[in-house]
Amino acid sequence: MTAITINFNNVVKLNVDQFYQLCRDNPDVKFERNQLGEIIIMPPTGGETGKCNASMIADFVIWNRQTKLAEVFDSSTCFKLPNGSDRSPDVSWIKLERWNVLKPEQREKFPPIAPDFVLELMSSSDSLSETQAKMQEYVNAGVKLGWLIDRKTRRVEIYRQGQPKEILEFPTSLCGEDILPGFVLDLQIIWN
Repeated sequence: MTAITINFNNVVKLNVDQFYQLCRDNPDVKFERNQLGEIIIMPPTGGETGKCNASMIADFVIWNRQTKLAEVFDSSTCFKLPNGSDRSPDVSWIKLERWNVLKPEQREKFPPIAPDFVLELMSSSDSLSETQAKMQEYVNAGVKLGWLIDRKTRRVEIYRQGQPKEILEFPTSLCGEDILPGFVLDLQIIWN
């Protein structure tokens, strides 16, 4: 099953509140919206991808509880990015000082903020070119560090502000650099 993109723009252009309500009215469907306003229906992940996502998010949460530097979000969280898109990375992380500036009602809906870090784990239904475009969209929106992990090819693409993407073939771990200070993701949980 692949993602489906629907363009309703000639019929109706959903504003922020209408898109939020669409998502609330259809909790069994995962929606995203690109910067053109097109609605993207995301298929559920398979068991292996879900297992890997759960392991990764656990590593981020445990590390973050120790450092108390930020807030960690799972793939159910949709962010309203500055370019008008609404995206839900598999893992995202926002520094506390940035998160705490948001008003409670902004935190409750789709937070209008680009995370400091995002991670996308490719599932078998994902298109590489579409996910790469999404990663570039994150960086353009202000994300400082992004990891695109492709389990099938055992390849990782690292996206950084103001730099060309870096491609790693079958790395054993990833370092959080100065964005996630001291964080190391052991990729054996992904490759095994």
